[in-house]
Amino acid sequence: MLKSLSIFIVALFMAMAVSSATPRRQLIDDNWQFKLLSPDSTAGNADAWTNVDLPHDWSITRDFKADYPSGNDGGYVITGRGLYRKNLNIPAADAGKRHYLYLEGAYMDAKVTVNGDSVGRRPYGYSSVIYEITPQLHPGDNLIEVDVDNSRQKNCRWFSGSGIYRHVWLFTTPEVNIKPWSLYVTTPKVSAASANANVTFDIDNASDKACTITPSITITDSEGKVVATRTGKPVTASARQVTPCTMELTIDNPALWSPDTPALYNLTVSLAADGNVIDSVDEHFGVRTFEYSADKGLTLNGKPIVLNGGCAHHDNGVLGANSYDAAEARKVSLMKQAGFNAVRTSHNPPSPAFLDECDRQGLIVIDESFDGWRDSKTPYDYSRDIDQWWDKDIESMVLRDRNHPSIFCWSIGNEVIERKRIEVVTTAHKLASLCRKLDPTRPVTSALAAWDSDWEIYDPLAAEHDIVGYNYMIHKAESDHQRVPERVMWQTESYPRDAFANWCKVNDNPYIIGDFVWTAIDYLGESGIGRFYYKGESEGEHYHRNQWPWHGAYCGDIDLTGWRKPISHYREMLYNPDKKLYMAVREPDGYYGEIKETQWSAYPTWESWNWPGHEGKQIDVEIVSHYPRVRLYLDDKLIGERNVSRDTGFKAVFHIPYTPGKLRATGIDTNGNEVEEVTLATAGKPAAIRLTPDRTNLSADNQDLAYIVIEVVDKDGNVVPIADNMIEVSVTGNGSLIATGSADLKDASSYKSPKRKAWKGRAIAVAKSSHNKGTIKVKATSPGLKSHTVTLKSVK
Repeated sequence: MLKSLSIFIVALFMAMAVSSATPRRQLIDDNWQFKLLSPDSTAGNADAWTNVDLPHDWSITRDFKADYPSGNDGGYVITGRGLYRKNLNIPAADAGKRHYLYLEGAYMDAKVTVNGDSVGRRPYGYSSVIYEITPQLHPGDNLIEVDVDNSRQKNCRWFSGSGIYRHVWLFTTPEVNIKPWSLYVTTPKVSAASANANVTFDIDNASDKACTITPSITITDSEGKVVATRTGKPVTASARQVTPCTMELTIDNPALWSPDTPALYNLTVSLAADGNVIDSVDEHFGVRTFEYSADKGLTLNGKPIVLNGGCAHHDNGVLGANSYDAAEARKVSLMKQAGFNAVRTSHNPPSPAFLDECDRQGLIVIDESFDGWRDSKTPYDYSRDIDQWWDKDIESMVLRDRNHPSIFCWSIGNEVIERKRIEVVTTAHKLASLCRKLDPTRPVTSALAAWDSDWEIYDPLAAEHDIVGYNYMIHKAESDHQRVPERVMWQTESYPRDAFANWCKVNDNPYIIGDFVWTAIDYLGESGIGRFYYKGESEGEHYHRNQWPWHGAYCGDIDLTGWRKPISHYREMLYNPDKKLYMAVREPDGYYGEIKETQWSAYPTWESWNWPGHEGKQIDVEIVSHYPRVRLYLDDKLIGERNVSRDTGFKAVFHIPYTPGKLRATGIDTNGNEVEEVTLATAGKPAAIRLTPDRTNLSADNQDLAYIVIEVVDKDGNVVPIADNMIEVSVTGNGSLIATGSADLKDASSYKSPKRKAWKGRAIAVAKSSHNKGTIKVKATSPGLKSHTVTLKSVK
């Protein structure tokens, strides 16, 4: 009895010791202080210190203003220089351990000090960086300071945000550890029967004594079942040395990763000394095989695949650059729902959370490093830093990201200005070679663009790439294929309205393996690209002149609130024959004004049959379909019937006089049967607000988000697509309102405002959880409309 009690007490003590030990990886986003300095960057003339939690983008916290130096490119937001500080307490029990500070992203030129000592600087605002801060720390309170300087404008061609806009972590390890970012998993041999997992990592011994380390690896599947395990031979870790290790395991009957079945495995690497585990690292990975050639195209796991891709900037719309995990998950989900199977992270490495979601949800990634190289596109862009920092920034991207199964290719640049000079080939070679050295399993690309007659001059530059990216130049593909038949291509940027022509190119030519539209989602900055406008408004393209009050880009298939535009449904239908029927209405030219299109715009088309004042006048109803024939009815009266095929671009357009009522489009199969229908009905007057949250259960972690769609509806619950009511949103309980917005990029009111004018009958609000569990109530009101409240739950 006494012996059993003693064993129980010892076991309990050990469990308590393990549970109370400092985690290897701690998120330290809470309880920072922030001060925005004045434009002259002097600490004596600045805002007061305020308490903030990360992620924190100060650019999105203020009103948009036409005279801000960020200008049209940057989205007319405040920039400047900001200081962050945080008290970090190190327990006495962690004396003798090693500590690392991991900044996922701070824009830009972030200088880090610990207890007054400089530990590092990183000019490039999109790079993640890890600093070992062991020498600067001591038990008890320590001061972490980060100086973020975005005052030199312009330094970016789109909205960058300002501040520590991604997570910050503290790693705590023993003196002998698995070196950060050294763990690398590849699957060089894959079949239906088995997959070989090749695992490499570095043992970093910072102590003055050599020691014997026994490494072990365990691989589990998505359900937590162990599928492979191995204990390696003991390794001598020499004092003050890094010792590389390689181990190989076999997974039987592997589940393969793909966009349709994004199967993931978890790998745990442990180091043991004297029989005790001293360090352990987890990493997820996937088993998949990409192959490509000019004659066979692209295959994934032996099956042909065509990439229906979209370019995406790093911002999260109404949240600015703030990279909450839930926001990144939603962005990936929106792209998947729109039919995309690939994304190009234009023009910089994305957040780790975004890539995690691409892994989980199944979105193939081109991971891009830079917008430009040595010749500048803006006065203070990366051209000023490339010579000193290119290798460090490439290394950060590849080492951080190379275990993500979603990443198919590294991109080393975009539309570099110096493309005609011979030295550009040397630069491309250096960047590509470093990518291949750090990760020999993936191809390298970059996006080339030129409107010159001597396009062939770029052949030496193109030869440095495994796959050549064509921005808007896919019309050159056939002649290029004749000249360089082994070249594999993809269109890394394309105009939205060219969806059908680009699909034809990709569908008909195996050497063109995909198309990436500019862009998948509307974004902040590059103000006015993709806009249409009316006669009398500011004319021309976004690059011709400032387009204030436009502060964002309208070229996305998905708008800033997450609503899919008609062009999105059309593109999805082209690549997915299972999507068979969709209907929208082309805005009558002259209804609001004479319509003027721009280079990246699609003709204004809406899911609306509300056109008051247009009665009896002609209007175009557009049906896109994979059925051989479609019919259109108005109030159950047959309007007409059309053939639909590739020859018609899978479209049928009906020219009819506008009459309020209910439009109904039907798809007719080869037997002449109506097998599917979609409708658009004229909505009545605005009567109420309807709130629809994307989720009702949030984690009480001070990070989780709910996006609430706000709709103005008539008495029957139909969205009123011409409603523009002013709506006020409030959040009470264990959460907070962090943003409201609409898809109207000419609405220059702050996204932090609780008041938002509906646009086309819709708006959006974003609520954030706190650390407290309980309820979060979201209420929306508007004069003359019935209000609506939804209740969310915040759980531990």
